[in-house]
Amino acid sequence: MKKNLILIIGFMLMGNTMSAQFNESPVLNLENEDKPLLNWGYFLGFNQYDFKFKYHDNVDNTDILVDKTFGFNVGLISELRINNHLDLRFEPGLHYNQRNMGFPGLNNERDAMREVKSTYINFPLLLKVSAKRLGNWKPFIIGGASTSLNLGSNEQSLDDNSSGKFRMKKNTYYYEMGFGIDFYLEYFKFSPSIRGVFAINDELVRDKDPNSPWTGNIDAMMTRGLFVNFTFE
Repeated sequence: MKKNLILIIGFMLMGNTMSAQFNESPVLNLENEDKPLLNWGYFLGFNQYDFKFKYHDNVDNTDILVDKTFGFNVGLISELRINNHLDLRFEPGLHYNQRNMGFPGLNNERDAMREVKSTYINFPLLLKVSAKRLGNWKPFIIGGASTSLNLGSNEQSLDDNSSGKFRMKKNTYYYEMGFGIDFYLEYFKFSPSIRGVFAINDELVRDKDPNSPWTGNIDAMMTRGLFVNFTFE
């Protein structure tokens, strides 16, 4: 119910804005908004993180289950204008999320479940490619690379899964791709966007036991994420 409510609110905001801006002959708002060399703003949004696993073998019933939840994003934007269609953006932000992992081969509830709470400080450098402005709206695609610092990684912990502690590497590297629309309102520019985030490095810190039922069969564990952001500039 909570997930559905968040989605409904997000789409209502987008729908109301779109209906107000997609007019045939609108009064142009913020005509000089995109002319300065530097631009600033902030974003709010929500996320859903997942894991992609690669295994050492194909033993039945070894696939780890991931129960995804919604988290939130908040951050700042600095933008360097290159030309009328290209902008270089730096969007440092705080992303919070929780993933619940299930290990089907373990019957004990304490051993079969792990809560992975992550607080990421994310540092993306992105290239925004925009179409020509149409009245008070302008579609765009965006992509680039990022790195994040996971404050809840437990990488330095001496305990591992045998003591109930799931560990991940503190630093992760990603590539990001997405799309959105700039809406030029009366007093500010509002930009809803959807972005996919894909880790390129193995994030798992393995248990001391090489035959661990939690990490022994995992060749690589990499984050996949979906961001829905609402930007105000």
